[in-house]
Amino acid sequence: METLAWIGLTQSLFGAVLVGTKSGASLPDRILTIWLLIMAVVFLSLGLDLRNNSFTILTSSFLIFNPLLYLYASGSTLTNFRLKWRHSLHLIPFLFFEIYSHITQTEFLPGSFFEQDSAFATRMAFAVINLISWFVYTSVALMLVHRHRINLKNELSSIDSSDKLNWLLFISIFYTIYWIILLIASLTIVTIKSTSYFPMAYSYTVMLAMSFIITYYGVRQGDIHKFFWRSNKSYSDADSYNRESVNRYDSAESAIRKFLIEEKGFRDPDLSLQILSEKTGYPRYLVTEVLNKVMKTNFFTYVNGLRTQEAKRLLSSPGNIYSIEAIGNECGFKSRSSFYTFFKKDAGMTPNEFKQSQTKRKDV
Repeated sequence: METLAWIGLTQSLFGAVLVGTKSGASLPDRILTIWLLIMAVVFLSLGLDLRNNSFTILTSSFLIFNPLLYLYASGSTLTNFRLKWRHSLHLIPFLFFEIYSHITQTEFLPGSFFEQDSAFATRMAFAVINLISWFVYTSVALMLVHRHRINLKNELSSIDSSDKLNWLLFISIFYTIYWIILLIASLTIVTIKSTSYFPMAYSYTVMLAMSFIITYYGVRQGDIHKFFWRSNKSYSDADSYNRESVNRYDSAESAIRKFLIEEKGFRDPDLSLQILSEKTGYPRYLVTEVLNKVMKTNFFTYVNGLRTQEAKRLLSSPGNIYSIEAIGNECGFKSRSSFYTFFKKDAGMTPNEFKQSQTKRKDV
């Protein structure tokens, strides 16, 4: 266990340096850096406790993990989110149990967890707060990421893996599985009144794995397109909009079609709702309303549909001399995989198969 503590300390410090000093570090990166530094302190505390034979002190590093998961999700998905001193209040449960347990030498012995002694109430409060902390923070973090991912198709025409925050979903699911296993193991140990320290060893092992995962994905994670809750719609806009005639829909739709179809605005691989709003001169909320309610689609699907139709036109053109990948890039697709995915969904065949079918048709 002591070896695990020093490995965890080294890894967490190394990860904090890597994430904190990477080029263009953003607010989420700073949150991850703080996260890793706190994990380093926890591993240091574990190592010192083991040296002093106080390994069984009642403590839970995941009272830190839970709020930091939420803060990272907030910093990654909420445009106007800023770290403030009041956010340090989320660490109070961890600090309380850490300080109180060291002062009173309250122990955590799984086999005697439910013994009716002087520390029984403290242990019960510790268990309940841990469960509440895990459930509330993880649920809110998952909700933020889920709503962010749903809103992607209303905001971006090309969705990168970094925008989806797949790794955060993975770590949340991994963390949930960890809790289920921990609960089952702990209840088993309590039931048979075992003296096994498996729950503590298991927790710190998972924490070490988390340190590696956070470092790896924290370094790889690029800048995230944040637009959740962002809107240029005000209540006065909404009130006046409700009073306007259908002509406003028509004019906005015409402007959208003009830019995207006539001016071939869809060819921009970085095209976003914000850019479309600026090019058409209509507010973002109105553009979304027209796409969703009038045109019965969303931004992502409509733009990529236009890209696919343009690709079909170029692939069936007699004078085409470009490769399939070049045509995909020309039409605005950011990657070969996204081009093939949308094309096959629309045409029922790959771009290469479509090109071959067009060639055969001309030969006939």
